[in-house]
Amino acid sequence: MGNIVMFTIFAAVIVISALLCVTTTRIMRAATYMLFVLLGVAGIYFLLDYTFLGAAQIAVYAGGVTMIFVFAIQLVSKRSLQGMEERVKASKMITGGLAALAGLVVVGLILLKTGFVTQEISNTELPMKEIGMALVGSGKYQYVLPFEFISVFLLACIIGGLVIARKEEKQ
Repeated sequence: MGNIVMFTIFAAVIVISALLCVTTTRIMRAATYMLFVLLGVAGIYFLLDYTFLGAAQIAVYAGGVTMIFVFAIQLVSKRSLQGMEERVKASKMITGGLAALAGLVVVGLILLKTGFVTQEISNTELPMKEIGMALVGSGKYQYVLPFEFISVFLLACIIGGLVIARKEEKQ
């Protein structure tokens, strides 16, 4: 019963913080709300006894990525941030809501088609060696290629941010 209560609290923190993150007009508040989302996800990992994933979530995402965002926000001059407030039109909001609803329907259909919803949960634990091989293996259903793709993509984002920052300095 206690796990359900804690999960509900973490889920509420995640959903409320995510909504506040995308609806606020102040960029520092958005970064702070994103931090709460990432900490809530770490809390769910700890609740599931995935202590390594919870610690990695806090260290890498909540700590590292959020600090990168905050530093990037602080590096941008206040002059370029003034007057950068965008109001969302109702048509864009409706389009976004319909896209989110379509995504939810697709995910629901995939879960029903694969039998994930009706699947029995086994109490057997996977050995850590098998999890490690799935994360860094290059075979079928292994994740080394997506991991490398994401790291190259993040590197490209950092380089792009530096290029944009350099262009503004010269002007």
